[in-house]
Amino acid sequence: MATTSVIEQVAGSSIYWEDLPVGTSYMTSSRTITEADVAAFAALTGDFNRVHVDAEYAKGTIFGQRIAHGMLVAAFMAGLTSRSIPNQLMEGALFSVLENRLKFPKPTFIGDTIRVEIEVVEQKQTSRPDRGIIGFMRKAINQRGEMVAELAATCLLKRRAPARAS
Repeated sequence: MATTSVIEQVAGSSIYWEDLPVGTSYMTSSRTITEADVAAFAALTGDFNRVHVDAEYAKGTIFGQRIAHGMLVAAFMAGLTSRSIPNQLMEGALFSVLENRLKFPKPTFIGDTIRVEIEVVEQKQTSRPDRGIIGFMRKAINQRGEMVAELAATCLLKRRAPARAS
């Protein structure tokens, strides 16, 4: 993955649409998914599917053990992404998340540690000069280097105000 350091580009100031050309990439810190996380998510959502909460049942599945809820993995991805320095610098410029598309090519097991690799894959102007569209590809990578989730996010960001003619 070609890396362009968003942090170097903007040197600590806010990040706007113009600062995120296609190919810009960065990585988040990591987090381990625990049994307590899975239990709390099941209790919070009411999703007590046996593949998540019943170890004996899960042994007989294609996974051979319990797996984390896909939406829990997506929530972890959102949290890790929001804590990343580039995203913190985007806070004042983010209008809205317009769309998220998720895929889960591999299971995430209890005890897996994931990080998120983020790449700008699209940058489009809109009909309004004060905003633009950014497409991000976010990939959850586990400690074995496997991609366990892929989230394509389309976001609406502020653009810098044009320089005024003197």
